[in-house]
Amino acid sequence: MKNPTNTVLSEYGTTIFTTMSALAAEHGSINLGQGFPDVDGPEEIRQIAADGLMNGSNQYPPMMGLPELRQAVAAHNKRFYGLDVDWQSEVMVTSGATEALCDCFMGLLNPGDEVVLIEPLYDCYLPIIRHIGAVPKLVRVEPPHWELPRTDLEAAFSDKTKLLVLNSPMNPSGKVFNQEELSFLAGLLEKHDAYAVCDEVYEHLYFDGHEHHPLMSLPNMRERCARIGSAGKTFSLTGWKIGYITAAPALMSAIAKAHQFVTFTTPPNLQKAVAAGLNFEEEYFSTFTADMQAQRDILAQGLTEVGFKVLESEGTYFLTADFSPLGFEGDDLEFCRHITIEAGVTAVPTGAFYQSDGPTKFVRFCFCKQPALLGEAVARLKAHFC
Repeated sequence: MKNPTNTVLSEYGTTIFTTMSALAAEHGSINLGQGFPDVDGPEEIRQIAADGLMNGSNQYPPMMGLPELRQAVAAHNKRFYGLDVDWQSEVMVTSGATEALCDCFMGLLNPGDEVVLIEPLYDCYLPIIRHIGAVPKLVRVEPPHWELPRTDLEAAFSDKTKLLVLNSPMNPSGKVFNQEELSFLAGLLEKHDAYAVCDEVYEHLYFDGHEHHPLMSLPNMRERCARIGSAGKTFSLTGWKIGYITAAPALMSAIAKAHQFVTFTTPPNLQKAVAAGLNFEEEYFSTFTADMQAQRDILAQGLTEVGFKVLESEGTYFLTADFSPLGFEGDDLEFCRHITIEAGVTAVPTGAFYQSDGPTKFVRFCFCKQPALLGEAVARLKAHFC
């Protein structure tokens, strides 16, 4: 009997986030593994969504998204990055950033095309790319400094390269690519006539004077980049699954053809609410960033007091910690299981974001939680290790 399942997807097991979250639930552990806030986003946005559900149309919205949200995305690009975007031909709404990634990969890649990716990787990239039949070419940044491997990147690019996947601010490393690094990557794209899919879902989460610069905003990159944003991350509404893509018309045309066969549309009431959120005054965005930085600092200080060596987190929801000073003899997965069961706090192993031979003494903690919960997590770890 022939194997009836897809040979690519069947190779993948349950994600590390699901595995650790289930273990956390089983043991009553504080879950700092999976990246979701423990409070919902602004009430104003949620009320607009509720009103839209009860008083507005609940039928199919336009495939590309409601005009008011697409206009808001275009205005957001101009306001924060100086990008002039035509909302009608260069913006599309998706059912989450993961769908946006899938649409981009499906719309831009053919079997045999090579794709350069920088580990550590968000877990959905490779399954989709491999399912399409494209060929991943992996390079890596590694803790503790997450330095860009320029020689390896130059070697990974070739005449077969169709695409670079760039995640900045970067999950799980917390790295924010600077202008000089982006310029280097832009040069490789131009040299090899390649495109970039830019996963920028944490675009409003950067700290300590770092700045997020979309690769699209660099010279000669406007026509080569598809830029992905996420309302779930920007407004702490991860369950809504509202994403948006900005891309030049030639790229968007291909990406939209994939979208029409994946989800086609996205709930209209949620689109209306996100449009309002993107038009919030500057105070919302600056406060959001400052509050998240404060939560990062609470957790970083607490983990340092426990005995971890905490790495710098320049952005995202996450920080990475080296647990080797604690004297634990096992690897990162064993450590995460240990602290979940024995200390009542859950993290995820950083090595899970690499395909092979990843770091074994680093774990990722999520700090998009209320200060009291972070404090309780630190107290549990102190009680166990100190």
